[in-house]
Amino acid sequence: MTEKVVVIYSGGMDSYTVLNRAIKDGKAVYALTFDYGQRHVKEVDVAKGVCERLNIPHKVIDISAINELLAGSSLTDSIDIPEGHYEEESMKSTVVPNRNMILLSLAVGYAVSVEAGQVYYGAHSGDHAIYPDCRPEFVLKMNDVCKIANYEPVEIHSPYLHVSKTAILTDGLKMGLDYSETWTCYNGREKACGKCGACQERLEAFRDNNAIDPLSYE
Repeated sequence: MTEKVVVIYSGGMDSYTVLNRAIKDGKAVYALTFDYGQRHVKEVDVAKGVCERLNIPHKVIDISAINELLAGSSLTDSIDIPEGHYEEESMKSTVVPNRNMILLSLAVGYAVSVEAGQVYYGAHSGDHAIYPDCRPEFVLKMNDVCKIANYEPVEIHSPYLHVSKTAILTDGLKMGLDYSETWTCYNGREKACGKCGACQERLEAFRDNNAIDPLSYE
């Protein structure tokens, strides 16, 4: 029997690659997307379209009510999205308090309910400088907890935890993936801004791979 896995799938290029990596690994994928009130909610619509095309089970869960508790992030509050590289101090404003612990907890609960043994999660080394909940020590400890939190142990699997966004894109291009099916920009406008940290890191990854980003930029 094909092993079931839950993939936390935002609609961005990292989780899109993770989703396809899980399929390539021969897993029966259950995709899970969260609407947490992010201003770049366009990524949710992108995720829906991909899962429909791939004909895989997909749940979009509205957890935006949590923003009554989690204030202070430029991704969810009326705070300007900072421009510049991910590793700049200003990018700390894009941290949503405790977001990934919440999302992973919900995904593990879903995994238990569908009898999946793993949750695929797209943390990578490019996020380590700014996002504490993408660092190896967080993933390791969270993995330990998720193995004992239920009668059924669930593993947190982060296939790209120790590599850069450039390396993620390299793997995706080797798989022949179409990155026009992704959305990265933190601003939820018609076109990507090209200036926020997410856009800059994405564009850098394409340059490093001598590839052309298929998205349109302002």
